[in-house]
Amino acid sequence: GDGEVRIGIAAAGPRDDGAYYQAVVDAAEAFSEANGWGEVIVVDNIQAADAATELENLAQQPVDILIVGASEIAEPMPDLAEEYGDIFWYCNCGAGFPESPFYLQSQDVGAEIAYTAGYATGILLRDSGGDSITMIGCCDLGFEIQHYRSFELGLKAVDEALVFRYVPSGDFPFDFDNIQNATAAYENAVAEGADAIYPYLGGAHEPLVQLANEGGQIVLSAGASDVCTREGDLSWDIAVRFDGGDYVREIFPQILDGSAQEGDIIVYAPGEEPDVAGAVICNATPEQQAEMDEAYALMASGELDATFGEIAAEAFGGG
Repeated sequence: GDGEVRIGIAAAGPRDDGAYYQAVVDAAEAFSEANGWGEVIVVDNIQAADAATELENLAQQPVDILIVGASEIAEPMPDLAEEYGDIFWYCNCGAGFPESPFYLQSQDVGAEIAYTAGYATGILLRDSGGDSITMIGCCDLGFEIQHYRSFELGLKAVDEALVFRYVPSGDFPFDFDNIQNATAAYENAVAEGADAIYPYLGGAHEPLVQLANEGGQIVLSAGASDVCTREGDLSWDIAVRFDGGDYVREIFPQILDGSAQEGDIIVYAPGEEPDVAGAVICNATPEQQAEMDEAYALMASGELDATFGEIAAEAFGGG
């Protein structure tokens, strides 16, 4: 290389979405700066169809570590990681992505994270006298189905009578950035009496948080872990943590000291150390926190693993 260590990032959505995509960029930039590395090269808003070209272009830049931010743009990665073997490849690819000696993966246990999010929402709805939540997502993708089925399970564990709805807002697969459609979905949800909104979105996440703040609905983050303490005009009631930035902060020191290597898969789960996955109620009362601790203990126990297996089979086919 050019003697300067440099990180490259391939992101499927906008680098400044204040949510899932930005978290990875911010963490990588902070780590680079702290270590005196070169400026991070970010290519964002990559469509799945263009992923092979964009990833190869990025691999041809002077990068030493390449972060692929999500599975929807990772399909060409196994071949490219082998071809560009002098680069250290890391993908936050999610469950079920193939193992390979040519890249490091982090995954999280999506069903357990979603269950804790549903449980947290159930607690806040119960304690505020609300009875329904609408999750606004993209387009019934497999991982969305897994998420909302598990979410609903957690919600109804608090109170069977609570109502859950899922509404797609994307115009095409992986369109988590459609502010116009998401806004319309929000307005419909409120008209139907939604007391809580889960904007399971990227670029369209923050505009919906603003609407929910104005409308007085309970609102959740979708990945970002820092929202309970984040400065600014927006506020969240629940942080649903599957934050790619947290994973970068955990993993990059391990890449440096050699304890995380290409070929490894590192899994983050609620109730396991490090504590970076699962829902947190912002400003929880001691009673609410005690209930959440029980939910985390239930996740760690594996008691619901068979149920989550059935949900995954339904969500991803093959079962």
